[in-house]
Amino acid sequence: MSASDSQKKSKGREWAPRIWEGCSFPSWVRLLLRNRAAVHLPHWYIAAIVSFVSMNQSVLGFFDEMFFRHRVHRTKIRHDPLFILGHWRSGTTLLHELLILDQRHSFPNTYQCLEPNHFLLTESVLSQVMGVLLPSRRPMDNMAAGFDRPQEDEFAMCLLGAPSPYLTIAFPNHAPAFPEYLDMESISPQARRQWQRTFYRFVQRISCKNPKRLVLKSPPHTARIPILLEMFPKAKFVHIVRDPAVVFPSTVNMWKSMYKKHGLQTPTHAGLEDHVLESFERMYRRFEATQHLVPADQFHELKYEDLIRDPIAEMKKIYEQLQLGGYDEALPAIRAYFEKTRDYSTNKYTMDEKQQEAVRRRWVPLMQRYGYGAKVD
Repeated sequence: MSASDSQKKSKGREWAPRIWEGCSFPSWVRLLLRNRAAVHLPHWYIAAIVSFVSMNQSVLGFFDEMFFRHRVHRTKIRHDPLFILGHWRSGTTLLHELLILDQRHSFPNTYQCLEPNHFLLTESVLSQVMGVLLPSRRPMDNMAAGFDRPQEDEFAMCLLGAPSPYLTIAFPNHAPAFPEYLDMESISPQARRQWQRTFYRFVQRISCKNPKRLVLKSPPHTARIPILLEMFPKAKFVHIVRDPAVVFPSTVNMWKSMYKKHGLQTPTHAGLEDHVLESFERMYRRFEATQHLVPADQFHELKYEDLIRDPIAEMKKIYEQLQLGGYDEALPAIRAYFEKTRDYSTNKYTMDEKQQEAVRRRWVPLMQRYGYGAKVD
């Protein structure tokens, strides 16, 4: 599979901190022990840096907790969140960018998700100081990056010590980490409650800083509707889908990029394509089985291709279906966003015959429900 020349465009600064530098020391030690500290020699220096930084993270986290514990505990979630659902590379990031243009909405930014242990204490200062270390573009798709940009809350959960499939990124040559936490269907009630406590606490901390309605985007949430509704009965959900012929190779490329940038091993990518196929099937089996739990006025579904073709009309449908109100006030910012990004081009990928057959056999039967036929090339 090959990316188009757009992938080779300048991506700004190439060096960036590793995700794991946001771990507390106990979370970092658990990650190492679970993987028998199987760090490859070229990555030892990263492990050494993370070991040192994680101790500082724990110290900062202690002071953050000391100063803000009571304030966070008293914080009420005034508005149940708006969750963006969809598989990786389906357009969830674009939808996140659009929905947070509404000044009535809030979101967890990159600093908060990568420094979840102490952002209440440190964000105003360290986000400015450390901002020069981040690349200006995401490595997998050349979209804008920065500490102030919206980010997936799943990264925060990893760094707070919660089990997550994203921990696979650290040791990509091992078996996928915590696949059961993609849908949480088979985890114990105790583990479920612990995850809920960690997630609710993170949402409280974000809301403590900004009480507006949160717009949250992490693809694993697509398979977690029951647990999210249990926590937030009035939550709203927007589900976006995209042509599987694009989603598959783009997702494979995304994980390769993440493994290279943030892994502690030199990745072989053995079994990666099958992992992508299986994760999709697991995600959508659970989504299909639980979507009916969401009341009609709390759920909206759209296709990425429709959003790109007519973003104004598609965004209006979201606002109307979910009864968000305020569309006319948000419209100028939506128009300005697309005017600013009109020259952005997505990466182009091709698949070989074996990959096409795998997608046709394992994904297309389900995706036909969303209007995507059997043609995959």
